Amino acid sequence: MDVCNSNIEKLLYVSLSFVCFSLRRASRADEADKLNDSQVVQYEPAHQGSINTVTNLRPDLCVSGGSDQVNHTVLCYPGSTWIFSASRDKSVLMWDLNQGDEPIQEFCGHELVVNGLALSPDGRKLCSGSRDNWMCLWDIESGECEHRHNICRNLVTHVCWVPGSSSIVQTSEDKTIRVWDSRAWQVTNTFPAKQYIQTHCDVSSNGHYLVSSSNGFGGQGCEATLWDLRQPGCKVVEYRGHLQTTACCMFLPTPSGGTARVATSSHDSSVRIWDQNTAVCLGTLSLDGAGPLVSLAPSDPTNLLCASFNSGLHHIQIGQGSSQAHGSGEGSGGQGGLDLKVVARF
Repeated sequence: MDVCNSNIEKLLYVSLSFVCFSLRRASRADEADKLNDSQVVQYEPAHQGSINTVTNLRPDLCVSGGSDQVNHTVLCYPGSTWIFSASRDKSVLMWDLNQGDEPIQEFCGHELVVNGLALSPDGRKLCSGSRDNWMCLWDIESGECEHRHNICRNLVTHVCWVPGSSSIVQTSEDKTIRVWDSRAWQVTNTFPAKQYIQTHCDVSSNGHYLVSSSNGFGGQGCEATLWDLRQPGCKVVEYRGHLQTTACCMFLPTPSGGTARVATSSHDSSVRIWDQNTAVCLGTLSLDGAGPLVSLAPSDPTNLLCASFNSGLHHIQIGQGSSQAHGSGEGSGGQGGLDLKVVARF
């Protein structure tokens, strides 16, 4: 399709190794000069407009896509230099950091914007889901579409591949969560429909749990939900507290001997950390003026990236602390005593 050849996006790669190095130097300077702990290191903005998506290529390197580059979502294959981007031009492109700034593969066939991308655990297949109601399975090496399936009103919002499995989970604007078998390319389970559109989903590293998020208004809806994939459709807990659409939900890496956690970000400009199993809010960070917070990317148990519409990328640190509330850029500890604070913006 001509649309693929006419729209070769340039992805912006932000090296967190430089950011962390600068932060370490800033931290030492802060200690020496006795500066305020809440000081945020401000780097040159990575994007000129809103940032739609951020993900980690590895712990010290992230990839972001923004409205200035027309990238709607990006996906990285862990342990490799592969990056996949989906654009509003309906195409999906594959890039390799070691092979220049031109895409090495194109996946064309969707008729509307592609919202969801997921890679098989072996890195051989790519799943894409679109607002055109189509779910597609692609061979990465050839770029050929091996399977297509259209379900009426299944306006796909996000897609996740279950680790170590042939199953794929997807959320939809029809408020439904579907589980697909990538071998037969058929829906094997459909979860009970929620009250509001399901905006995002993530699967735990052990493949046992799914978390999905809802849109909403004035505190109605706006929740994230934990599901047990071993008992499809079994709702475990709900995470309630956001006042507007919960745009992103992610499982955080669990600290050694620590509590399993879930992170959510919302159009209400806040990030919340939850106890995965009890749904207790462990910490809240309000980013006044940042606008909708639409994408999260954890790199380890204490570091989290957050993409915003108005103020770029935020590097958030998660730590134990007092339960008193702080101003914008620092968060309250909640019942679990976690402190969230922005340490850098770029």
